[in-house]
Amino acid sequence: MPSAAPVLTYARQPTSASMRLPAGACDSHVHVFGPPERFPYSPQSVLRPATASKETLFALHRHLGIERCVIVQSMVHGMDNRVIEDAIAAGQGRYLGVALVPSDVSDAALDRLVARGFKGVRFNFMPHLGPAIDRSDLRLLSHRLADRDMHLQIHMASALIQELSPWLQEAATPVVVDHMGRVDARQGLQSAEFQALCRLLDHSGLHVKVSGIDRVDAGVDASGHPHQPFYSAGIALAHYLVKTFPEQCVWGTDWPHPHHTHVPDDGVLTDALAQIAPSEQALQALLVDNPLRLYKFDHVPSSIEPTEDAPA
Repeated sequence: MPSAAPVLTYARQPTSASMRLPAGACDSHVHVFGPPERFPYSPQSVLRPATASKETLFALHRHLGIERCVIVQSMVHGMDNRVIEDAIAAGQGRYLGVALVPSDVSDAALDRLVARGFKGVRFNFMPHLGPAIDRSDLRLLSHRLADRDMHLQIHMASALIQELSPWLQEAATPVVVDHMGRVDARQGLQSAEFQALCRLLDHSGLHVKVSGIDRVDAGVDASGHPHQPFYSAGIALAHYLVKTFPEQCVWGTDWPHPHHTHVPDDGVLTDALAQIAPSEQALQALLVDNPLRLYKFDHVPSSIEPTEDAPA
């Protein structure tokens, strides 16, 4: 049963990032939660998080120097995507969305999502997030998404990479793999699961989010703090992917970090970009060029701020 007490999953005062991000930098993976009195949590969600509102997200992005973002629907709100619709509407073209939908979603529902700024749909193949879509349904749905210039986003357990790869390669639309396939970074570059991810990315229609360095390398000490140097194994995998597949990688903070072993510092995650994409060219591709091409943001002036209720 869900916990009655709200769980705070993010740092209220993250450190400032020491590196300067390029103009138009995109955080390609975040969530928003609540407020639940306006956007109720799903009864099926095992997590009852503290509110992580669009206003708090907008403030975090100003703090880190991030100008664009893709908000991904989570199981906290289930398939009621209104919480993201609300955030997109407040973002003045700089915030887009990825929805959760049933496999038999109607054409009208997909058209409505497109009209409201959603660029893709996500499916979970994670045991803690409930039953997964049938593989054959996934392939059929990809054609309907392609007709609407939407992509398919996959969140999968690393043990499923090899099994799902044939289905993902047959998709009629681009596929984005979340969090480096949730591999165990501590097993290194030569692990069977990471190598399966790389073979999947040999197909040009596949993309990967080099988010989750703190999830794939989430070792913590007895006090719940991450081992230092921070996330070095996760950074090594992310750097390899960016170097090897320079046009297929995007990055995200994964704020507000649900279902985690600890509460990451978003300033630390942002500063890790200096090692993940150490050249100006690599950073520009990862944070600006690749997201623009994949998500098709409108080119809005960088001086535009999210609307009225974003806090200073």
